[in-house]
Amino acid sequence: MSSDEKKSYVCQIKPAQKRKLEAYLKERGFEFREIDHADFGAKGKGLSVAMYKSGKLVVQGKSTEEFVQFYLEPEILGTVSFGYEEVLQTENLDERIGVDESGKGDYFGPLVIGSVYSDGSGIKSLKSFGVKDCKKLTIKKVLEIDEKIRKKFKYSVVTIGPERYNALYEKMGNMNRLLAWGHARAIENLLYKVKCRKVIVDQFCKKTLVLDSLMKRGKRVDIEQRHHAEEDIVVAAASVVARAEFLKRMQALSEEIKVELPRGASKLVDETACA
Repeated sequence: MSSDEKKSYVCQIKPAQKRKLEAYLKERGFEFREIDHADFGAKGKGLSVAMYKSGKLVVQGKSTEEFVQFYLEPEILGTVSFGYEEVLQTENLDERIGVDESGKGDYFGPLVIGSVYSDGSGIKSLKSFGVKDCKKLTIKKVLEIDEKIRKKFKYSVVTIGPERYNALYEKMGNMNRLLAWGHARAIENLLYKVKCRKVIVDQFCKKTLVLDSLMKRGKRVDIEQRHHAEEDIVVAAASVVARAEFLKRMQALSEEIKVELPRGASKLVDETACA
């Protein structure tokens, strides 16, 4: 567990939520015990829960972060705040387009670039969905959140398969130019659906590469490049959409060739490629 993971959490919950939580803990074999001024206390692997009569819930232990983010908030509280306390206070609610890619370091599968548009009210929805950089989410969560984003938000996905990738790489000469071209297409496609001046992308190359790849509509936007741009919630949403598309394409390809294709780059990937 990294040093910045949180080991305690406190919140207020309602009687109906309390009953649902108690049933959940019993189903999973938590050991219940009596605690002063509490309806119940429960202990499981890496987790201790105290449910006080006042409605205050105290969660402690090394599994606190996983429990709160993947069960308590989405299933009981219906909110997302754990780990976002600082972000929620300072989040910029200006409308913007976020862009990010997936599959860049993978041997198999396509390169996917996603773009998502959001205004202020949409940003609040993204928070409620639990949006964050896709690298910090499980595959299940990526797919769940992606479905919610696609239902509510305007987005664009640019998918560059292996043959197209090879042709573009041969024409452009390097990865950064290819990425810039893909980002530009994702931005342009979304600008046919929305009007927006601000675009945020990760700083993977000189800004001029992206600008030079934009066509007429894209010339009207202001592009902001940032290191760790996925810390912006709209860029994080784009990372989720791109990753989900990559995962779905990989699954479809695995089913087509009847071989489970591994993700990333590793010895297993090399062995699969040579098989």
